[in-house]
Amino acid sequence: MPRHLLLATAVTFSTVFMLPAHAFADDEARRAILELRQQVRQMHEQNQQARFLLADQIETMQHELADMRGQLERMRFELDINKRASQDQSGGSSIQVSNPQEQAAFDNAMGLFRSGKYKEAAQGLTGFLSDYPNSQLGSEAKFYLGSSQYATKDFKGSITQLQRLAQEAPNDPRAPDALLIVAASKIELNDMAGAKSSLQQIVRDYPQSSAADTAKNRLELLQ
Repeated sequence: MPRHLLLATAVTFSTVFMLPAHAFADDEARRAILELRQQVRQMHEQNQQARFLLADQIETMQHELADMRGQLERMRFELDINKRASQDQSGGSSIQVSNPQEQAAFDNAMGLFRSGKYKEAAQGLTGFLSDYPNSQLGSEAKFYLGSSQYATKDFKGSITQLQRLAQEAPNDPRAPDALLIVAASKIELNDMAGAKSSLQQIVRDYPQSSAADTAKNRLELLQ
């Protein structure tokens, strides 16, 4: 066979056998790239799931923390209110009325309040205000009725009762404390704008009261 034909044949065979090797290398590279992309995609999806899970956990913890704060706030108010009730009893700040039945109805309801029987106290004070709407003990009864409602988580009832007290007797020494409980009830109802308004009213109208200091602290927390 002529030399040029041998060379041509050799080149042809070489080309035929080399092409599959290149093709195989290209396929491997493509598969490697696809696998890498798939791994990246899976890692991205896993990261997203982890972020969503973490966000859910954080939100749950925030709700739990808010509930704990609400419980602590209610406990603090109950302690403060009970302290005031004890002072009213021992210090004689409560007005004594001449009608013995009227006085007994009020004292019985307050006894329930001091014993922590807030539901029963609310019923007794509601009955007292119904039976003696013009009583000199009316403002005091309204304050402790609203306080009892707050303690039993009747926040709407507490707001209604204590706002009425602050409107009808703005000079009553319990008025700023009543508005403080109104603000706390609005926070429980997630009415933050209303809570801020009540707290600002305390600071504006009763700047020298101890409730004003508490109101300022609450406003800072609500910013």
